[in-house]
Amino acid sequence: MDTPNAPSPTRWSALQSGPEAAAAYRRRFLDLEESGADLHGEARFVTELVPPPSRVLDGGCGFGRVASELTRLGHHVVGVDADPHLIDIAREEDRDTHFLVADLARLNLRTEQEFHCIVLAGNVVPYLADGTLGTVLERMAAHLAPQGYLVAGFGLPGSLPEAAAKVDLRTYDRLADAAGLAYITRYSTWDKQPFVEGGDYAVSVHRRRAG
Repeated sequence: MDTPNAPSPTRWSALQSGPEAAAAYRRRFLDLEESGADLHGEARFVTELVPPPSRVLDGGCGFGRVASELTRLGHHVVGVDADPHLIDIAREEDRDTHFLVADLARLNLRTEQEFHCIVLAGNVVPYLADGTLGTVLERMAAHLAPQGYLVAGFGLPGSLPEAAAKVDLRTYDRLADAAGLAYITRYSTWDKQPFVEGGDYAVSVHRRRAG
């Protein structure tokens, strides 16, 4: 597998960087887990869409929360994130999933291009580097098998912190279409609640066009 170019700064990296910030971020989810919060909705969604063993790319995987659960469910998973300190945590906690540091806008996994599904969870989209969404969608499409799925869940304008980009769904769909991804459906939650215009969150499913 080729080693991608060094990641470019994202909105997320402007918020936090370094091992202490990565550890604090991990701790937030450990606390949520200890309180009984369900942290695996994304992995269940993907597994219903593409039953294991499927090849899945977790883009913006962080410390591996979704990727590791997908591996546990029987998928072949690659997790990618631009933050090397989060990837360090992921690799330490999960030896069965392949994790690497990479910029989603320049991703080029030449030996692993065809994934059955790519998931962008946890507000990856609003925290991309400014102006890179179209390029990221093109790179995701390039790594999908024909008829493979791209699933992205992110907060909508009005529900996100000030540091996050406000991504309009019409813009997202237009850029996805330009990248060769056909719109399939959209939900308001990872447990498939119907999407409602004006809501706070969207889980969008697109599919790579054949040919």
